Parts: sequence; structure tokens; C-alpha cells
Amino acid sequence: MRTIALLSIATVIFVACQSNSPDHATTPDEHQDSTLSPVETKKPNTTYKPAFEGQTRIAGVRTKAGLDVKVVAEGLRNPWGMVNLPDGRILITEKGGTMRIVSTSGQLSAPITGLPPVNDSGQGGLLDVAIDPDFSQNRLVYWSFSQNVPPGTLTALGKGKLSADEQRIEGAEVIYQAKPAFNSSLHYGSRLVWDKQGNLFMSTGERSDIVSRPQAQQLNSALGKVLHLTKDGKPVAGNPFMNKDGALPEIYSYGHRNVQGLATHPETGDLWEIEFGPRGGDEVNRIQAGKDYGWPEITYGLEYSGERIGKGITQKEGMEQPVYYWDPVVSPSGAVFYSGNMFPEWKNNLFIGALSGMHIVRLVIKDNKVVGEERLLEDMKNRIRDVLQGSDGSLYAITDGGNGKLIQIRRK
Repeated sequence: MRTIALLSIATVIFVACQSNSPDHATTPDEHQDSTLSPVETKKPNTTYKPAFEGQTRIAGVRTKAGLDVKVVAEGLRNPWGMVNLPDGRILITEKGGTMRIVSTSGQLSAPITGLPPVNDSGQGGLLDVAIDPDFSQNRLVYWSFSQNVPPGTLTALGKGKLSADEQRIEGAEVIYQAKPAFNSSLHYGSRLVWDKQGNLFMSTGERSDIVSRPQAQQLNSALGKVLHLTKDGKPVAGNPFMNKDGALPEIYSYGHRNVQGLATHPETGDLWEIEFGPRGGDEVNRIQAGKDYGWPEITYGLEYSGERIGKGITQKEGMEQPVYYWDPVVSPSGAVFYSGNMFPEWKNNLFIGALSGMHIVRLVIKDNKVVGEERLLEDMKNRIRDVLQGSDGSLYAITDGGNGKLIQIRRK
């Protein structure tokens, strides 16, 4: 493994624009007394006001522990999602339609083949990956991907068995399709996360187009949703719209734009979601069954042209407010709550990969409110596609692009 940084925390972690702030390291219990300025200092795109104090630009925090940052592996072809295998290795998807396994020593496997064809144009391709809770016995793998289905493409969920020699997926099948298909290469979502009962949450995007965008509000469409599915791709019993006429029974929540982050809180079990905003308005939401999260009726962002979206409102009765939002955007992607022992000060913090932001977001959360924000790995200037807590308690990140890297963050 190649060591990138064995430096003091002041150089490994850069908190934006702190030159005028006292050098005060902050733990989760001390966040109320932080003297660090918010990490975001750029001018917002809008003049919208937050719905409550701390909904955006919260005070900065800084990790006290020294960090050892290493590139574990490189040469990944547009990596997108990753998951821990039971033996500590990491299974990673590549956008073009293959998977790789990275060993604990950093060795990169040959491409794993046998998956259904993907449409990897634009934002499409092989997306997230999850292994069955009983993987050690059944070797089942699940993945989301963009599938060609007339008259366009859609986000689909696949399932298959990793062969004994780990070179291919056997018996691959498509078990769910987020319909309707739409002729677009944008906003597929999609993340996968297990609930405590062994069912899958799967997120989708609303496919970006102004024509498809309203379907985020429509319960007869799987676009712009968080879905709740069994291992066979069927609706989970007890889903909030199971008995509602005209509604898809797999829908768990709606009114989402492009959800590329899902994570469950290690103590409460709550599902948290992170989605791309337009020009401003990236969101962090705590997901509750049956709730409407507002897109495109309410948003803290603008059209890319600078025009307002819809009526240009940020609040509406019956629609949920984001727990936190960014303006300007950081382009948030994969997310994970930290529950390991390597970094006690990170316990229950939410970590999010930022693409345009080129850093890892650390959010300190207390009582379902964000109370502190930190930016990690800014000095490396990498687009971070996904983050993962490793089996050993370290934090991993994969970088976007044709020569993707797997980065490990350990305690010094």
C-alpha cells in the first residue's frame, strides 16, 4: 500500500477558511462550544432562508485524532459502490458492468463478469451493491443498474450468486424494475441498504427531465422514490401505500430528486437519505414511512439556468423539511454512519462522499439535528463516489473516474 499522508491532523484534514478562527479541536460532546466557522464560505445561489437554525452552514468541527491516509488500491474503472465481504475484503462495482474484489493487502482482482448488460452512458451503469445478510451461506449479491427497456432506460435491481472461484456472477436475474422507463441518461439514483428484518431499501432518481420530474410526486411511478423490497424484489408487507388504490405498494417515501446516499443509524435504526439538489439544495433527510420530501414542489435550489423552480418556495404543508442542506452544492454521493471503535469521537457521525466538493463530509448529529460539519481529504482533490466503514473500523472511500482509487483512513 502506498502511503499518501502521515502528517499531522492539521494537514491531513483541512477545514475550509479557518485562517481567522482559533485552532480549536472539537469532540461531539463539545460541539456547542466550537469556535470554528462553518466550513462553507462561498456565496449561496439563492436568498432562501432556512426553515430552522442549523439547517445549513452549521459550525465547523475538527477531528482530534491523527489520521493515516493510504491508497489501498488503484486502477478501478469508474467505481461506484462497495460493500464489505465477511473476511474483510471489499467488493466494488465498476460503472461499465463489472465488479472487483480488493484484498486486505490491496490486491485488485480480475473483473467479475456475468451480470446483465448495463447502459453506462451519462450517469448510468452498474451502480450500488449489497451482499445478502446470509452471504456466508448463500453467496448472494444484489446490485442496482441502469437497464435498457423500451422506450428508454430505468433503474433495475439484480440478484445472483458469486461463483466459488469469484470470477463471475451465476444465475443473474433482474428482480425489480423502477418503472416507467424514460429516455434519459441521468438521475438513476441508486443506493441499496438492508433493514433489520433483512429487506432492502432501494433509492431511485426522477430521471432529471422537466417532463419526468413531476413523477417524484406521483404514487403510481417508481421515479424519485425510496422503495422497500424483499429479497425477491417484492413489496415488503406493511409498506405505507400497500393498500392505497393507484399507488405502487413498494414505495416507502417520495418527493425525491436523485438519491445517491442511504444509511441506517447504528443505534436508532432510522433510515437517512442524501440526494442531489439542482443549483443549490443538496439535502440530507431522515426518512419516515409514507412521507413526502417535496421535490419538485419545494427546494432550496434553482434551475441550472438560475431560474426559480416551480413557485420558488421552500416550505409547504404536508411536505418534509431536510434535516440539512447545502448551497452551493457539494454533490453528495454514498454515505455511511460510523459505528467502529477506531475513532470514538466519530461514533454515530454521518460520512458522505462529495463529488464536486472533492472531499468527505463528516456530519455530527445529535437528536436528529446536524450540530457540526467537517471536510476530510480536501487536500487530495478527489471526487469521492462512495464511503464505507471497513471491518476493522477504518473508513474507506472510492474515487470517481477511470483510474479510481480505494482510500483507507486509519487512526495514527
